[in-house]
Amino acid sequence: MLASMRPPVPAAPVPATAARLAGVASSPVREILALTERPEVISFAGGLPAPELFDTEGVRAAYDSVLAEGAEQALQYSTTEGSIELRTAIAARLTARGLATGAEDLLITTGSQQALTLVTTALIEPGDVVLVEDPCYLAALQTFGFAGARVVAVPTDDDGIIPEALEEIAAREPVKLLYLVPTFQNPTGRTLPLARRTAVAEAAARHGFWLVEDDPYGELRYDGDRVPWIASARIAADRTVLLGSFSKIMAPGMRLGYLRAPAGLRRPCVIAKQAADLHTSTVDQAAAARYLRDNDLDAHVAMMCGAYKQRRDALLAGLAAALPVGSDWNRPEGGMFVWVSLPEGHDATELLKSAVAHEVAYVPGAPFFVGTPDPGALRLSFTTHAPDEIREGLHRLARALA
Repeated sequence: MLASMRPPVPAAPVPATAARLAGVASSPVREILALTERPEVISFAGGLPAPELFDTEGVRAAYDSVLAEGAEQALQYSTTEGSIELRTAIAARLTARGLATGAEDLLITTGSQQALTLVTTALIEPGDVVLVEDPCYLAALQTFGFAGARVVAVPTDDDGIIPEALEEIAAREPVKLLYLVPTFQNPTGRTLPLARRTAVAEAAARHGFWLVEDDPYGELRYDGDRVPWIASARIAADRTVLLGSFSKIMAPGMRLGYLRAPAGLRRPCVIAKQAADLHTSTVDQAAAARYLRDNDLDAHVAMMCGAYKQRRDALLAGLAAALPVGSDWNRPEGGMFVWVSLPEGHDATELLKSAVAHEVAYVPGAPFFVGTPDPGALRLSFTTHAPDEIREGLHRLARALA
């Protein structure tokens, strides 16, 4: 009764969110995906694996096995470094592809995006210079933005990062880290040639900065020969971090990635992960390890690559009729993306409104740039839809851009 007679206490405002959020934009890709969730929309926007190609039965059997044979362990806490069985299997796959690796060289992460966050947490202080390709993977820009890094764009051409430009920037800037996706890059689909990879490794050694080599798409090759990882270059072995993922070749919903790093950086990443989530899901790691033991992942990836190659070819075959005269695009040897440049006077961001109205979507290229954006650039993903749907999507895109 007495409490009800008291005058109301004025409520003070809650503290503001952290200042580091101010310079970090939301991902336009995620926002576009939210706008195009209607099933009638044919979306070239998201870099999503085709769900009908998941090995659902094999993955289900792996979960069933680990829960039937060792539920007590699979559902328990585990070590931060990750399952020894899974790390051993990953190490064997990397070694077979020419990069000698032991289980002790690896840290299992909750997707390779977390691996990048852990490396950034362990290395980057506010104001540190981070170099990126221009254009660059959007979520990497978000990660570096949260860390307060000063992000500097390195110019690129049709073969990726330009070594001479990298050398010039590294000579005048106190570079801490260079981040790049050398194989089937996001957003452009480009692959950095071997000579340029060597030049990048030499620049890192000469100027004393870290290299973060992100490789989520490398196994999705449809043409040409595999190019060795930068991490395999001896001159940069002590300063190169390789990020990998099962999202594109097994299932993204399992959220399993890894980083391979020199011991001096791997241990700080372990500590950063302890603060972030203690460890990656025990049961998901156990299921992935069992899947790799009981199934031929390489055969599954080969099946996926056969399907994705047909989808890529269907997209490429229809672009000339779908895009305005004077447009340019590349022909990636793998991965998920084709990079398009519309002719001068076309703004891909403005034209997206018309595209969505015609029930088709893409990602404008401008948000991927750190330097001066190309307003006519756009990214098309070809993996999510079958060839017939891709052809229909291109007909809609042609009407939208007319």
